Amino acid sequence: MWQRQASATVLRARQRHVADWPRSAGCSHPAAHFSSSSSRYPAPREGIEWQKFGFSLATRDTRMVVANCENGKMWEPLRVEPYGPLALEPSATILNYGQGIFEGIKAYRTTKDRIVLFRPQKNGLRFADGARRMLMPPLPTQLFLEAVSTAVRENADWVPPCGQGALYLRPLLFGSGADLGVKPSSHYTMVIYVSPVGQYFGPGTSGARMQLYKSQQRAAPSGQGNVKAVGNYAQCFSAQRMAKADGFSDVIYLDVAGEYIDEAAASNFFCVDANRVIHTPQLGSILPGVTRDTIIQLVRNLKDSDIQLNVGKVSAKVALAAKEAFLTGTGAGIAPVEHIASDEESVTFGESPGPVTQMLQKMLSDIQLERVADNQRWLHDPFVQPDFSKDSFVEPTF
Repeated sequence: MWQRQASATVLRARQRHVADWPRSAGCSHPAAHFSSSSSRYPAPREGIEWQKFGFSLATRDTRMVVANCENGKMWEPLRVEPYGPLALEPSATILNYGQGIFEGIKAYRTTKDRIVLFRPQKNGLRFADGARRMLMPPLPTQLFLEAVSTAVRENADWVPPCGQGALYLRPLLFGSGADLGVKPSSHYTMVIYVSPVGQYFGPGTSGARMQLYKSQQRAAPSGQGNVKAVGNYAQCFSAQRMAKADGFSDVIYLDVAGEYIDEAAASNFFCVDANRVIHTPQLGSILPGVTRDTIIQLVRNLKDSDIQLNVGKVSAKVALAAKEAFLTGTGAGIAPVEHIASDEESVTFGESPGPVTQMLQKMLSDIQLERVADNQRWLHDPFVQPDFSKDSFVEPTF
């Protein structure tokens, strides 16, 4: 029923979009939405020390996008509210049984004086897949794009200047109904809040120090490690705390056998061996990261290069014998790793980031900041483009 009602839901969203065009977008009517002038993009706020931001909630002076859905019915129209508390009863399904998922998306201010979202269609597909896995009503992809586009327009002055960070969007979907008993919720809430962010491991960080962690597993075969579910992350807190107390930035989880690399607490793992082969774990129990997918596609499309790609099982031995390594994620971007240690051995990379990591960082940022042509059509302009794009249909699955 949810999918059959998607067209009506999107139509209602678009009708409301025309009637209630956000004032913060810098225009009074959607006709201005298609103007060729760069004035459609609000300038960054003045007096902000953008370079000092790490990855955290930097401000509450923002606006969030909210929608609700009763179980078995269509999604209600999007609404915009000041960032603030949400009302939940103690019996809400999310609080008792953890029925919830989230996403992470970034908006960038580019060299062409535009504000763009990077691959939000891919996040929308993963958001819908996660909702179905957790037996929640999936948000239709077009409505998801309308929601994230609205969030950017409403908070456009919080998009940092080009090259000084990004606006991070956090879509949430959770069971908000007052229910008791192990069953799906009777009511669902979707929220998108935002914050300007900088480097994931903090300003000025040159490389992460990672600990190979065997005492706990992040996910299990046939589990839900491939879903961006809320419960997948709280279990990492204790391991992270112990690792940071020993001087590490984060942990890298191994599989249940303690032999092969799974992923870090909130990012995918890559390493590069002496033969310039890039290794990354295959999908299964790991999250199908959007940045991970982007890097894989960029490497596969390299021409006249001796760099090769291996997507499969990556042992701890391969990682410890590598010449460079990096993590990927929307929050992390491409974060170089300078040190990896297990209980038995360790490696410190001579150069961090290494040459392959530097090349991929540049390739990715050049696309995100429009220094090069967006041939893959990964960029979505929330002020200009309709709320769908080729990326959704070229790559329907992860």
